[in-house]
Amino acid sequence: MTTVAVLANPPEEGAVPQSLVDDGVVSEAEAATLYRAMVADVCEAVQSSGAELLVNYRPADQLSVDVEDPEDALRSVVEDELDDTGDIRYEVQVGSTFAARVGNTVTHLLEREEVQTAAAVTPTAAFLGRQHVDSAAMKLRRSEVVLGPTTDGRVYYAGFSEPVDFDGAYDAPAVESLVAAADEATLDADFLPMLPVLESATDLGTALPLLRARADAGLRVPLRTAGVLFDLGFDEPRDR
Repeated sequence: MTTVAVLANPPEEGAVPQSLVDDGVVSEAEAATLYRAMVADVCEAVQSSGAELLVNYRPADQLSVDVEDPEDALRSVVEDELDDTGDIRYEVQVGSTFAARVGNTVTHLLEREEVQTAAAVTPTAAFLGRQHVDSAAMKLRRSEVVLGPTTDGRVYYAGFSEPVDFDGAYDAPAVESLVAAADEATLDADFLPMLPVLESATDLGTALPLLRARADAGLRVPLRTAGVLFDLGFDEPRDR
């Protein structure tokens, strides 16, 4: 079984990633509402797969705003939105950079807890589906590193059956840096299909047409994320 760590911030104003706010696409409050929806959609995708869900949260002293209890803030989202939450784990992130936090989590799971495979995603990977998580688990039986690429050389999923040296592993372009880390450790790498993420105005330009097209075709979409975006007026093309 793969343990998938969702590295998340509490979905509160000022605590969530600010790129969409900085790009003038949404307000602080709208960004928090959207992030909450993405947390729920990504956690549901992992929970509905054959993987174990680990919600990995930033400690209060590493947040840019005052949040009394980050774990409780995330629990309130997950327990309100998902069914059968009793087996979901919550653990604090350790590390001063994103790469360090992923590395500490993955290495701890593989070496200390001796799980078979471990992976890291973030809530901005809202298009992640159960099929992607399960496909990655199958690929990890043959390759020690499995990556889900997205635009601009980023990754939405990184799975491992053996740890790598994570120092610099997420340097842009992350997909190349992670493969280089795998090569350095003489590990094989494989890939999932490319999916959009929702981190910036440019990302919205990629994700929204796909979201609207999939909804029109009656295919799976991240329901909570789509609902928030459509409520904000993104069901029609919006000038940015």
